[in-house]
Amino acid sequence: MTASKRISDKLKHRIIALDGPGGSGKSTTARLLAARLGYNYLDTGAMYRALTYVALKNRVLPSDAVELKKIADSADIRFETHADVNRVFINGQEVTQEIRTPDVTRHVSEVSAHKCVREAMVTRQKELGKSGSIVAEGRDTTTVVFPHADIKVYLDASIDVRAQRRLLDLQRAGIASTLEEQIEDLKRRDAFDSRRAHSPLTRAGDAVVVDTSDMTIDQQVDEIIRLLTRAIDRA
Repeated sequence: MTASKRISDKLKHRIIALDGPGGSGKSTTARLLAARLGYNYLDTGAMYRALTYVALKNRVLPSDAVELKKIADSADIRFETHADVNRVFINGQEVTQEIRTPDVTRHVSEVSAHKCVREAMVTRQKELGKSGSIVAEGRDTTTVVFPHADIKVYLDASIDVRAQRRLLDLQRAGIASTLEEQIEDLKRRDAFDSRRAHSPLTRAGDAVVVDTSDMTIDQQVDEIIRLLTRAIDRA
């Protein structure tokens, strides 16, 4: 058996969980990591964004836990990866671009803070991860969704770097913003997500911290594969 074949077999059916604040590189890194390993990519944040989009579209207030739970219980959320793009669908409608608008971003933290909403989503996320071979990313994947993941990584970066990344993403989508607006929005979301009562953003005690401020995406992917291989060797 060749060395590459041994490594490939070793990495099968594993669960890789990535957490971290917005703009730390989670989504792009997770998507490319899943593609590199032939894994499924689970963007938990996109699930909450899709729910928020549907709620706002139907004039459901982000504070209305009862109505939000109804949406969460009945929503059909799925992902498709095409041409290196993770496409998001809810109830048959593609919402890949719609869930990244400033309006959704402003309200997603409040929507996702409701215990009943998180419980409904976490149940679905755990189900999706049962067979392994998955890269899951979000804000509570290492602590709540997959606490027994084969490798848990907390990605972080300076707020200036994170804001610049967010601004570039919005510019690519044709959405106007400024660096100052993104810094303030990230500060607001960091505070909200870290202080919420249910499944707050926090670093798992056994998660490896990777500061991505000066790393390329390829370097981030390489580092996580290295960490996963080392963790498996030590097991």
